[in-house]
Amino acid sequence: MNSKENILIIGAGLCGSLLALRLAQRGYNVSVYEKRPDLRKINISAGRSINLAFSDRGNKAMKLVGIQDKVKALCIPMYGRMIHDRKGQTFQSNYSGRDHEFINSISRDALNALLLNEAEAHKNVTLYFNSKCKLVDFENTTALFIDYNTKAEFSKTANLIIATDGAGSVMRKSYYLGKKFLFSFSQNYLTHGYKELSILPAQNGDYKTNKNALHIWPRGSFMLIALPNLDGSFTVTLFLSYNQGEYHFNNLTTPEAVRVFFKKEFPDALKLMPNLEEEFFKNPTSPLGTIKCSPWHYKGNTLLMGDAAHAIVPFYGQGMNASFEDVVEFDTILNTHKGHWQSVFKAYEATRKKDTDAIADLAIDNFYEMRDHVANPVFKEKRKLEMALEKAFPNAYSSKYSLVTFNETIGYKEAMIKGRAQDKAILNLLTNNKLDLEGDLKIVLQKVKQETEAILNEDTVAGLNN
Repeated sequence: MNSKENILIIGAGLCGSLLALRLAQRGYNVSVYEKRPDLRKINISAGRSINLAFSDRGNKAMKLVGIQDKVKALCIPMYGRMIHDRKGQTFQSNYSGRDHEFINSISRDALNALLLNEAEAHKNVTLYFNSKCKLVDFENTTALFIDYNTKAEFSKTANLIIATDGAGSVMRKSYYLGKKFLFSFSQNYLTHGYKELSILPAQNGDYKTNKNALHIWPRGSFMLIALPNLDGSFTVTLFLSYNQGEYHFNNLTTPEAVRVFFKKEFPDALKLMPNLEEEFFKNPTSPLGTIKCSPWHYKGNTLLMGDAAHAIVPFYGQGMNASFEDVVEFDTILNTHKGHWQSVFKAYEATRKKDTDAIADLAIDNFYEMRDHVANPVFKEKRKLEMALEKAFPNAYSSKYSLVTFNETIGYKEAMIKGRAQDKAILNLLTNNKLDLEGDLKIVLQKVKQETEAILNEDTVAGLNN
């Protein structure tokens, strides 16, 4: 592989801009084409998630490119979930029993702008905006674009094309429609959609509620969440069915109906949202889906990465982190694997796909956990025990959430297998009254580990861990 090769990246979002930066640091000539305007010059959020959960796997990527301190300045720590009931009463469920483990709320646009600036600082990176990719000729490594400003079409050829153009990837569509090789693709939507709302800052610019928590209003078949922003506001997201239940997006058609719904289900949030009705009808309702596909690459010419290869629902807060980790894993393959691009792509997908499939499944699991279970007494007892075990034995026990979110040295699949077994073990022991929660925690830990190992062994024999 020649580091002077020309690499074309489709999509200048979070994954594409990070990839451009890392490839530039390696000495490649990189051209990035983005269909949207330059977000550093114009607001283009338009209903997309304004802020995201940033955690250890994402920070691993920031350390790789040497900008972790700049990213930290954009972060607001969130130490746990603040659960709100219908009466406005709250309790906090921490993410970890270890004080140094927490997730962060971060502005999508601010982080994207930082990554674009860092990439563009390299002379071997060129960014093009308002350039929509129409199709990719993956056999000839050529992409066809249309310039939104001039309406003119143009094509670009490179040694390599990497598509980081999100869930609606044009190159993935070209793979599917091209019928030049066997390409598997699935796209599954939840019955729920989401709508972005907000809690504005207080008149003095301060936060109206606790800024160091991810706020959740779980209501069984739907929920509201809120994440803090640096300006004192919160980004609020309503997750609700399109057409099922007493309240759904299809029957919330008037300001009066929306207010009645919020007054009944989220009264304390409603008090903080005087702009609710205006935002509800101004902002779009967007779908929630999971995309899996294979292969991610064609010969040594083209590669899908990030959401273009594996879009997931947002309920584990790992979509961005997983895409950033893609870049880290790809970089590791470049470090250790000698040979041509096709060999690199095969090794990368063989290493990575099992983990992206796992986090997609975990994200669906967490949708039901956040919506249904976080306020359940047994779940609360389980989480309280897990926090106690992590605090007492920080090197000997990690919950499933901690394995996924804070343990970036293991893959998502390993975290999923072990975490699910631990969850099942604790629930079995609690249900059968085999744990003395007031007794010696060492004995509790020993029982949990023994039950977990038994479940892991049973699942291995049954072929469930493959």
